Order: sequence, then C-alpha cells, then structure tokens
Amino acid sequence: MKVTEHLKNANGKTLFSIEILPPLKGENIRKLFDHMDPMMEFKPPFVDVTYHREEYVYKKKENGLLEKQSTRKRPGTVGICAAIQNHYKVDTVPHIICGGFSKEETENALIDLQFLGIDNVLVLQGDAIKNEGRFVPEPDGHHYASELLEQVIKMNNGVYLDEELQNMTPTNFCAGVAGYPEKHFWAPNLKTDLKYLKAKVDMGAEYIVTQMFFDNQKYFDFVEKCRAEGINVPIIPGLKPITTKMQTNVLPTIFHIDLPETLADEVEKCKDNKAVKEVGVEWAINQSRELIKYGVPTLHFYSMGKSDPIYRIAKELF
Repeated sequence: MKVTEHLKNANGKTLFSIEILPPLKGENIRKLFDHMDPMMEFKPPFVDVTYHREEYVYKKKENGLLEKQSTRKRPGTVGICAAIQNHYKVDTVPHIICGGFSKEETENALIDLQFLGIDNVLVLQGDAIKNEGRFVPEPDGHHYASELLEQVIKMNNGVYLDEELQNMTPTNFCAGVAGYPEKHFWAPNLKTDLKYLKAKVDMGAEYIVTQMFFDNQKYFDFVEKCRAEGINVPIIPGLKPITTKMQTNVLPTIFHIDLPETLADEVEKCKDNKAVKEVGVEWAINQSRELIKYGVPTLHFYSMGKSDPIYRIAKELF
C-alpha cells in the first residue's frame, strides 16, 4: 500500500513510522530484526530503509602502489525491504539516491522493486563521497533529486530509457521527497529551497519527509511557508532523540541544523551519556506531543540502529 493511502486511511490520526539502516556488510539480518521487533508493538504502517552509496578505500598492491577500490558498507536495501515486508507484513519505503548509480542501474533497481510489490520510494540526491567537497554524479547518472524523480515519474507513465521498447508496463510508485525546515545547506535561502521543492511536487512527488529538527516552531513555519507556495502534499516531520553529548556538535555539523539553547544547555549539564539519553527522550516526548496536537500525519523517527530511545518515546505516545 502507498504511504499516501496509509495517511488517508488514518482519518487524521497521527501514525508512527521509523527509518532504519541496512546491516553492515557481513552482518546477519537477525540483528536488524532484533532492533525492529520492539517497535512493531506500535504498528508502523511503513518503514523507511536507507540506501548507502559507495565509499572508496585505497589498498596497497604488491608493487607498492595504491589501488582505489569501491565498496559499500551497508548494501542490500532492496533485499532488506523485501525481507521486512515478508517478515512483518509492513510496507517498506526504500530510499533511492543519485550517488553511485547510473540511470540504467536506477531503472533496473526500480524494476526489481516493482517485481517485489514495493509501492513506495523516497527520492534523494544522497551524500557526497566523504573525501569530496561536493556531490559528483556518476557518468550517465543523475546530479539532482529532481532528475531522479523525473525518471521515477516517467516509469510510472510507462516511459523507460530504451525508447524503442513498445507497450511497456507502467510502474506505480508513490514517490516522496525530502524537505528542509532549516533549508538545504546548498540553497542560498529558504525561499529558493521552497521553489525547488514546489517543482518536485508539481512533477509528481506525493509527500514530503523533513530533515530532523529539534524546534517545532521551525516545522510549523516550514509547513506554513510550503502551503503559501502551493505545496499541499502531506509533510511528515522527521525526529531523532539526542542520545550522546557528542551529538550536540555532530548533528548540527552533518545535518546543518540548529539545536535550541535550552536543549543544548540541558545536555551540557549531564555528567554522562546515560543522563543525556534521558534528556533526549524527554525532549522528544514533549516535542512529539506538541506535533500530535498540531495534527501531523506521522511521527517519523530516525532510529540510526538504536531502538530503545524510540521505543520509550512511542510507549508514551501510542
């Protein structure tokens, strides 16, 4: 079932959903299920599964020279989506990204997803390679999420890369895109960022999932500005509880977000990460209650492989 159908069937009730990471290469999928099992108590209608682009390592050859090799630390997104749907009878939302994929590889991945009965995709540009300052697309790959979204929408209309193919079966993906309440870090300002977001919705994106935020007013203002721009699709808030002191520096750096002074001050007072986790859980509970009161369609939690804090939050809310 499509994400938008789940939201419609909820009749205004706020749902619970999560985003999970694929296991590291070589790990058993049972480890992922152990992480997910407790959260199934809250009946998430869909689960997002991230996609991770390749990274590069340099290995020394016998002649002493270094050879650049590509590797993926967390492969298996498509297979994991199928396994989750089979194991839990829950819809999955695989992330599809520009980085590391040609257009043909993307088309083949989408065909696999269609064969597996997966109805949803979240369309993203993806991250730059760690040692590159800016995102660099693959040869014959997409540079921007809008280009990738266009390929998804074309396949939904029965248009594939090979123009000589006749009577192609259209796909039927419900495509979501990302939104940034504090603007995408590449955008010069929020107004410009919203212009590009509106273009994706006009192209066919059916819902938006936001970057994590810790100040609900940022989300409320973002929704208001989206509506003023004519963006009328569901806007799902993305949430993550703080669990370590280090995250007060790491999260703003990596995700280009601000932490409220009150939250940062409370974390700073903590003597250890156990105390930090308590602060983070309590903050997220209060944040979630306000969002539910506002009428958000779903509380979407970025689990980052840690289920205990999210379980505790959901236990208070659902």
